[in-house]
Amino acid sequence: MAQTQATSAIPLTAIELYCRQEADTASLAKQLAASFEHFLIKQPSSHLNIALEGDLGAGKTTFARYLIQALGHEGKVKSPTYTLCEPYPLTLKDQAITVHHFDLYRMRDPLEWQEAGFAEHFDVPGICLMEWPEKAEGTLPAFDIQILLSVGADENERSITINALSIQGKAVVDDIHIP
Repeated sequence: MAQTQATSAIPLTAIELYCRQEADTASLAKQLAASFEHFLIKQPSSHLNIALEGDLGAGKTTFARYLIQALGHEGKVKSPTYTLCEPYPLTLKDQAITVHHFDLYRMRDPLEWQEAGFAEHFDVPGICLMEWPEKAEGTLPAFDIQILLSVGADENERSITINALSIQGKAVVDDIHIP
């Protein structure tokens, strides 16, 4: 199955990894969360736009869950498939941020997310994490980071590419510490 890419910018930097088991994917999400936290603490009131891309079943929602939990959310991370957006208010070293987790899979028209009032979420400190961004292509702000996921030979294996698409995204990606 061919992957649809919503972002067409040339990456400023990239990391490519092969995760052999789900624990490896969780570890990568944790490392990325640490880099996000470091960036957002150093630059209060910053905002990052993240595209999560891959075929159906590639693990976008699972990756988002690990990432949001690694940022400090202690409750359940719900899939926003039917609500389109789930907000997660968090505190990073006394700094309030919100992670807005979007899933646009069920959208039929690119303007639906704007009509729902979601554009304002891109102006608040924190992160907008968007699954299926191609469903709103042409109506979204630029992405700082693109995360491409694809399934490997085994159901728990993933190829994951993290592309920095902006200067802010490059600062985050360059700060990821892969063990």
